[in-house]
Amino acid sequence: MAPGSSSVFLTDLFRTAAFRLTLMALAAMAGVMVMQFGLVYTQMEAVESHRSTTLLRGEAELLARMTPEHLEYVIRKRATDDMRLVISSAGLFDASHALITGDLRVWPRGLKADGKPHNIEIYPEEGAPYPLRLLAVTLSDGNILVLGRSFHLLAEQKLMLRHATFLAAVPTLLFALLLGMVLSHRALSRVKDMHEAIDLIMAGDIHERLPAGKERDDLERLAGSVNRMLDRLESLMDGMREVGNDIAHDLRTPLSRVRAKLERALSTGSAGDALEGAVARAVDELDQCLGIITALLRIAEIESSRRRAGFGTVNLVELIADVVDLYEPIAETEGIHLLTQAGLAPVNIDGDRHLLIELLVNLVDNAIKFTPEGGHVTVAVTRQGGKASLSVTDTGIGIVPEERQAVLSRFYRSDKSRHVPGSGLGLSLVSAIAQLHDATVLVGEGKNGLGTCFRVTFS
Repeated sequence: MAPGSSSVFLTDLFRTAAFRLTLMALAAMAGVMVMQFGLVYTQMEAVESHRSTTLLRGEAELLARMTPEHLEYVIRKRATDDMRLVISSAGLFDASHALITGDLRVWPRGLKADGKPHNIEIYPEEGAPYPLRLLAVTLSDGNILVLGRSFHLLAEQKLMLRHATFLAAVPTLLFALLLGMVLSHRALSRVKDMHEAIDLIMAGDIHERLPAGKERDDLERLAGSVNRMLDRLESLMDGMREVGNDIAHDLRTPLSRVRAKLERALSTGSAGDALEGAVARAVDELDQCLGIITALLRIAEIESSRRRAGFGTVNLVELIADVVDLYEPIAETEGIHLLTQAGLAPVNIDGDRHLLIELLVNLVDNAIKFTPEGGHVTVAVTRQGGKASLSVTDTGIGIVPEERQAVLSRFYRSDKSRHVPGSGLGLSLVSAIAQLHDATVLVGEGKNGLGTCFRVTFS
C-alpha cells in the first residue's frame, strides 16, 4: 500500500461510526475509572482516619486509667512493646509542655490538649518532617498524654491504589482502542464492498445487489432493504420495457392495416361513399390503438401506487349494486341473466372506490362478453375469516387451467377468445388494481365446472 493510500485509509478508518462509538466508549470508561479511583481514594483516607481516631482514643482511655508511675513505665518501654504497632509515637508532658518521657522530644507545634485528633507535621532534630495523627489528653494529675499514629500505612495503600489503577487502565484502554480499530476496519471493508456494488449498479448492471449476508446487524438489514428496493425497481423497469415492446408489437399491426386501407382507397380512386367508409374503418382502427395506449398508461399509473392517496372506506355491497344497475340493460340486450349475491350487512374495505368500480366493470364486461345467450353472470360479495371477497362467475366458454394465470398478463388472449374484439388489457388492469389494494386474484372454474370464476380477496 502506498504511503498516500495508507493515510487515506487511516483517515477513513477514524471517520467510521464504529471508531467514533469506540472513542465515546473509551471516554466513558476513562470517566468511570477516574470516578471510581477518586471514590476509593477518598474512602481509604476516611476509613483510615476513622480507624486511627478510634485506636488513639482507645489507647488513651486505657493509659489514662494507669497510675502515674505505671504510665511512665509503659511509655518508656513502648518502643519495644507490641503497642508500637498501633501507636507509632507517644509522649508524656507536664502542664507547661515539658517532656517527662517518651519518643516525642518536643511538644508538637499547633497541638491542643482537647482530646480531639489533629493531623500535624512533626519536625525532628534531624531528617525531613513527617505527618502524624496526634491526640493529646489531659490526665487527672495535670500531665498531658500525647499519642500519635503515623500515616505511612495509608500512604502505602494510596501508592498501591495508584499503581493498580494505572496498570489496569492502560491495557484496558489500549485493548478497547485496538478493538475499535478492528471493528472500524471491518465496517469500512463492508462499506467498500457496498460502494463497489453501487458503482456497478450505476454503471448499468441492474442485476447487481449489495452484500447483505443474513441481515444480522443494522448494516446488513439496510443492505437487504436496499436490495429489495432494487428488486422492485428492476421489476418496474422490466414492466416499462415490456410496455414499450407490447406497444411496438400490438400497435404495429393495426396501424399498418389502417395505412394499407387508406392507400388502397386512394389508389383505386374510390367514390365518395367508399372513401368515407374506408376513413370510418381507419378511425375505428385508430380508436382501438388509442384505447390500447390509454389502457397501458392506466396500468402504469396504477402500478406506480400514486392512487393510494384516494383510499377510504368502501362498501362492496353498494359497489356491486351500482355496477349491476349499470350493466343490467347491456346484459338483457345480450340475453344474459345478471345476478347478485350479497347480504344486507355492509362489507367494508379500505380502498379507492373509483378504481374498485373500474375493476368490477372490467370483470363484469369480460364475463358478459364471453357468455353465450341464455347464460348467467353472478356478482357476489362474501366475508370469510375476516377477509372480504369479491367474485364474478359466468357460464361462458371457460378458461383451461394452464391459461388461468396467463390471462392476467398484458395482451394475452387465449385461442377461444380470438374471435371476440378486445385488446387483452382488461384483466391486466384488474390485476394492477388488485395489487394496489394488496388483494389477490384467483381464476377458477364456475359452478358445476361451467364457465369461469374470478375471485378477488382483500387482505
